[in-house]
Amino acid sequence: MKKIAIILIGMSLSLLSLAQVAPQKYFIEFTDKNDSPFSINRPEEFLSPRALERRQNQGILIDQNDIPVNENYINSIKNLGVTILTRSKWFNGITIYCVNHELMDSILRFPFVKSVTKSIELNNSKPDDKFKIDEVLDEVKQLSGTNDMFEVSTSFNYGQSYRQIHMLNGDSMHRMGYRGEGKIIAVLDAGFYKADVLPAFDSLWENNQILGTKDFVNPGNNVFLEYEHGMEVLSVMGGNIPGQLIGTAPKAQYWLLRTEEKASENIIEEYNWVSAAEFADSAGVDIINSSLGYTTFDDTTQSHQCSDMDGNTTPVTKGANLAASKGMIIVNSAGNSGGSSWKCISAPADGFYVLAIASVDSNGIRSSFSSTGESTVRIKPNVAAMGSFTVLSSSIGTIVRRSGTSFSSPLIAGMTACLWQAAPAWSNSLIMRAIELSSSQISNPDSLLGYGIPDFPKALQKLSVENPENPEAIVFPNPFTTVFKVILESENVKDMTLQIFDQLGRLKYERQNISFKAGERGYIVNNVEDLPAGNYILRLSTISTIQTAKLVKLPL
Repeated sequence: MKKIAIILIGMSLSLLSLAQVAPQKYFIEFTDKNDSPFSINRPEEFLSPRALERRQNQGILIDQNDIPVNENYINSIKNLGVTILTRSKWFNGITIYCVNHELMDSILRFPFVKSVTKSIELNNSKPDDKFKIDEVLDEVKQLSGTNDMFEVSTSFNYGQSYRQIHMLNGDSMHRMGYRGEGKIIAVLDAGFYKADVLPAFDSLWENNQILGTKDFVNPGNNVFLEYEHGMEVLSVMGGNIPGQLIGTAPKAQYWLLRTEEKASENIIEEYNWVSAAEFADSAGVDIINSSLGYTTFDDTTQSHQCSDMDGNTTPVTKGANLAASKGMIIVNSAGNSGGSSWKCISAPADGFYVLAIASVDSNGIRSSFSSTGESTVRIKPNVAAMGSFTVLSSSIGTIVRRSGTSFSSPLIAGMTACLWQAAPAWSNSLIMRAIELSSSQISNPDSLLGYGIPDFPKALQKLSVENPENPEAIVFPNPFTTVFKVILESENVKDMTLQIFDQLGRLKYERQNISFKAGERGYIVNNVEDLPAGNYILRLSTISTIQTAKLVKLPL
C-alpha cells in the first residue's frame, strides 16, 4: 500500500533544513488566482463538452476551483530554473523538481506563494518489495484449463472469471446489454506495463476504447514501460479473452493515468493523484478507479495516523471529495492492512464521497487482509467484491489469479459503469447509494464489509422505483429561513437518513433513524439556524428508496 503524509513549509523554514535532503520534488501552493484570463462564465475554455454535460446533468455549478492555476505565477517559478511537473487547480499550485535547494529561498519570497510541501526523493534502484501499492498478498496462481470450483456462464464465455462477476450478478447486467458502453473510466495507478500489446486488451485498442495516457510522475513518459499493477487492474474491468477472462466493463472507454512512483513512498504522489483526478474531470471521465492507498511514508515524520482517516483530512482525500463534487464516482480500494498493525482503511478510501471497496473470497467470506473501517459515525468500507484470487491478465499474457483489494475495486468500478449506463439520468451520489442499498448487509452494515456484496440488477431496480425526471421529495417552505418540512408519499417510513450537502458535496447536516408513524407524512427539520444562506441538496434515503431535493436557505 502506498504511504503518504504532508509537511507544509512556511516562509520561516530555513535553507539549512532544505539543504539536508538530496534533490527534491515540491508542491508550491499559491495564494490566489487573481488576474486570470479564465472565467467561470466561460467554462468551455477549460472544461471539455463532456465535463460540462456531466455538471449540467447533475446540477453542479462551475466554481473558482475549476479555474486553472495562474500562468504568470507558474512562469515566475519556472524562470528560476526549476522543472514544472504537474499543476493542480483544485489545490491552486504546482509540483516542481528542484535540483538547487537555494532556489527555494527565492520561491518562498514570492508574494503569491502561500506554502511549500517537501518530498523526499529516493533512489529508484530500491527493490520491488518497497513498493506497497495495495500489494498482492497471495502467491500468483497460474490457471489451468479446468474450471476448478468456478462455474462457467452459458451466455457469455467468461471462463475462470465467471465467479467474480456472477457474485455481483454482473452477468445478468451484461445479458441485458449493459457492459459499460458510453461510460469513461480513468484508472489511476503506477504503470500499465505492456497493456498496449497484451491479448487481454486487443478489443480495447481495436475499438478505440483507450482514449489516452498521461504520466503525472514523469510527464511525457511511456506508461506502458512502467509497473504492471495498473495493467492488471485494467484487465479486471476491460479485459476480453473469451473463454478465459471477461472484465466487468469490457465496452467502457478508458484513460490510463500514472500517478505512483514504484520505488518509493512519498508525499508528491498524493498531489499527483489530485492532478490526475482534475485531468479526469476536465476530460469528461465518469468514474475513477484508484487501487491505491496512503497511510505511512518512508519518512516516518510525514506518516498518517488512523485518526486521520476521518473522511476529509488528508490532501488526497480532500482531492477525492472534490472529484466527487464534480459529479464523478470515485471507487477506491479499502486497503490490505487487515492483518497488520495498521488495520484501518487508507486514504482516499476514507473519503465521505468515495466508494471504498473491501475484499471477499469466492464464497463471499471476508479476506483476512482486507482493511477495517467503522460502522458508527459512517459506514466504511462501503461495499465488497472478490479480491481473493481474482482472475486477471499477467504481464506475459497468461491468465492468473492474484489477491488484494486492488482487484476488488475495479470489479465494482466496472459494474458501476454498467449500472450508470443503464440509469444515465441519475446523479453520482444516487448511483452510489443504490449500490449500497442493493448489498447483502444493508440491514446490518459493519466495519469489515460495509453494506456487503452488491447485486447490480437489484440496484438498477431500486433506481427504477423513482422517476428519474423528477426524483425529488417535497419540501415546504423552500426557500426557507430556519425550519422546513419534508413531505413524503409514504405514510409508514422507518430508519430514514436525512442529509444536507452544500454545492461542493460536503455534508452539512445529518439526522439518522427517522421514522414516521401511520398517518404522518411529514418530518420537520429544525436546528439549521447556523447553516449559512445558500443553495443545498437534500438527500433522503431508506433501505428501499432514495429521494433528493434542491434547498435554498435565505439569510436570517
